[in-house]
Amino acid sequence: MVDLQSQYANIQDQIDSKIAEVLKSAAFINGPEVHAFQTALENYLGVKHVIPCANGTDALQIAMMGLGLKPGDEVITADFTFAATVEVIALLQLTPVLVDVDPVDFNISIEALKKAITPKTKAIVPVHLFGKAANMEAIMEIAKEHNLFVIEDNAQAIGATYTFKDGTKKKAGTIGHVSSTSFFPSKNLGCYGDGGAIFTDDDNLAHKIRGIVNHGMYVRYHHDVVGVNSRLDSIQAAVLNVKLPHLDAYNKARQIAAEKYNLAFANEKNIITPVICEDSDCHVFHQYTLKILNTDRDALVNHLNEKGIPCGVYYPIPLHSQKAYADKKYDEANFPVTNQLVKEVISLPMHTELEDDQIKYITTTILNFINNS
Repeated sequence: MVDLQSQYANIQDQIDSKIAEVLKSAAFINGPEVHAFQTALENYLGVKHVIPCANGTDALQIAMMGLGLKPGDEVITADFTFAATVEVIALLQLTPVLVDVDPVDFNISIEALKKAITPKTKAIVPVHLFGKAANMEAIMEIAKEHNLFVIEDNAQAIGATYTFKDGTKKKAGTIGHVSSTSFFPSKNLGCYGDGGAIFTDDDNLAHKIRGIVNHGMYVRYHHDVVGVNSRLDSIQAAVLNVKLPHLDAYNKARQIAAEKYNLAFANEKNIITPVICEDSDCHVFHQYTLKILNTDRDALVNHLNEKGIPCGVYYPIPLHSQKAYADKKYDEANFPVTNQLVKEVISLPMHTELEDDQIKYITTTILNFINNS
């Protein structure tokens, strides 16, 4: 699904040199590489504050902690996403409110979001799923109308650009009140272990979050807020410092691969391909995800595995149906899109090193299966 070995081979000398520098310095925690990465990512995103942390799940949890949300506060997010998004809501004893998604881009449905707001609603967590920026203009308008926080889950869309109706452009993760991201190795910007970060333009919120990630300390042994231990280590920051200048090229390579996939599937009515953004980088294809119609999707997965083609089903079970998050308040009639997507979606190999012959083999295998089903 992701060829990290080939990607490493292309930058091996830089990576090895940077890691060696960290080892020689022994500045493993909050060392110069961490501070350099923080500054570089702030400049890349055009955001005032980047606070690195240990992983993307921590980033989302810490963002919510920084906002001062209280147990019982309702937080609305998408039903069709990875569990980490709802996991941290539950861990903080907030009340998750899951809503359906858009059938085209799989991001949170604006209409479903509007219907879910109650007097107890305090925040919205849009997920930029698979690398496609959610409809942030509409979400921010709703948030402003109802005095809600917006916490962007940007774990899959770093480098994506959102274009507002007036032509203004902003990077995904810099539009809401606060944002989180992950540097898990398979991400578009991935390190060689776990890593994450929080973004915000709010000076006061950034200050609070910087304390939270470090046991609530601003001065050593002075604990001013309740915190956690969540820091990006220097070796991971060193890897990210090498890879960040390549991020736009990596994303472009993914977009080109997506275009080639789409072209190969263009005449197959039983395959719905993802949206290609004509005028912006609104989709950076962390995943390339198809909808398979009138065909046994699971049989296709088995067939691809037999042919040596990696694939994935993201996600096979809606969050509202997961044992940990099931709730009698959820009505199946309110999740028609999600309930259909879990039967239809399949994600194909997507990474910076995809070659034309690989794409041809993958697409030909899929088309032959569908035509012979």
